[in-house]
Amino acid sequence: MKYEAVIGLEVHTQLRTRSKMYCRCSTDYVNAPPNTHVCPVCLGMPGVLPVINKQAVEYTMMAALALNCTIAEYTKFDRKNYSYPDLMKGYQISQYDTPIGRSGRLTIQVDGQEKKVGITRVHLEEDVAKLVHRTAVGESCSLVDVNRSGVPLMEIVGEPDLHFPEEARQYLMKLHSILQYLDVSTASMEDGSFRCDANVSIRPEGSSELLAKVEVKNMNSFRAVFRALEYEVKRQTRAIETGEKVVQETRGWVEENGETVSQRSKEFAHDYRYFPEPDLLPLNITRTWVAETGAKLPELPEARRDRFVTEYGLSLYDANLLTSSKEMADYFENLCQDNKTILAKTVSNWLLGTVSAILNTNNIDMSEFADQVSTERVAELLLTESQGVVSTATAKSILEEMYKTGKSSSEIIAVQGLTQISDTGELEKIAAQVIQANVPAVADYKAGKAQSLTFLVGQVMRVTHGRANPRVVTEVLKKKLEEEGEE
Repeated sequence: MKYEAVIGLEVHTQLRTRSKMYCRCSTDYVNAPPNTHVCPVCLGMPGVLPVINKQAVEYTMMAALALNCTIAEYTKFDRKNYSYPDLMKGYQISQYDTPIGRSGRLTIQVDGQEKKVGITRVHLEEDVAKLVHRTAVGESCSLVDVNRSGVPLMEIVGEPDLHFPEEARQYLMKLHSILQYLDVSTASMEDGSFRCDANVSIRPEGSSELLAKVEVKNMNSFRAVFRALEYEVKRQTRAIETGEKVVQETRGWVEENGETVSQRSKEFAHDYRYFPEPDLLPLNITRTWVAETGAKLPELPEARRDRFVTEYGLSLYDANLLTSSKEMADYFENLCQDNKTILAKTVSNWLLGTVSAILNTNNIDMSEFADQVSTERVAELLLTESQGVVSTATAKSILEEMYKTGKSSSEIIAVQGLTQISDTGELEKIAAQVIQANVPAVADYKAGKAQSLTFLVGQVMRVTHGRANPRVVTEVLKKKLEEEGEE
């Protein structure tokens, strides 16, 4: 019997507010000493009263609108009760049956095909404290840092419309991109401001009856989500085929071992004993407020992609890659404005090729590259390359040096003497030396082997350390070889 996976994703993302969800403490906790951004409210002291952060509500509305959700006219906050060391009050202020947004959708592309994924709900809650586990020799304890407790946390719950790990990865990447365009969150998976849990079940192909649902946690990258889901689907399938029972539980992804491990039994909604938060009044979200919030939405990835196709003449594929990152799309447009003589396609090729390679090699994002290398300096380099002052290969190495040193292309060219050699007289002398030193290749060329010319061009480039103009070298070599043939 064949089985198919049914996957639903729950994404938690911290909102980019200056103060916490229900108090005035700062949300800038990442580099702060432990337990310094705290007050009686986020410490869960008796008798304190929370106050709703209006900006967090508006950010959640913006995200819900961008995800095509219906915004509730009436919403309230609820107490989600459970006992865990990182939950100071013994309950979390969240939303249960009246989320801010519901019934949305997100369109993704997988293997060139569009797929619509439903969004069940978008709601608002508070983050919990952070546990720091110490297991050094002679020391075994867990410490609590309350700085993170109370940071506004938006949860986006997707419908179980996904069936393959790659669909889940594309869904997360698209959602991540939208949140960055909205600027409502840093959406950084590295520091935990963008976190994903996955609910995974399998069922016989063609059946509507799901087997036990397993929740997978601790996935901190798009690659980790893909690998964890791939592993979990195989694990559940193997268990069913060998007569084991798949139980409803929460499992954690262990990156080092490439496997999920059991953590605890999976809770049901009634286990949390939800009831309305008595210290917070319900919210009535007027249609005027919704309209004003909708007017603040920026141009989103899909709209920008379509504009790049029509305005800059890019292919849909290139436009899609450029606009998946807001920083990359911004850099592209600024670079096109800084030098309008360079074709947009050329700019796109440089960003998707050489710049992306620099990002991957140095494990940085586009914003870090932009801080080091301005669009004005890249525009200067591209103009230099287009005028033939330096070769394309040399220009690529210059850009890498610009990132490493912070110097301009003109400084690097001057210091290292990288100006391209286009002087015919100089290249004729070098070509003559190369022809004399590579008699077999010359004979092959005269015998009709065209690829031998490519070899000879390469030899000239080697002698000149890549500074020779390849087009001029090719012309000079052809002329020299023809002259030898006539002799």
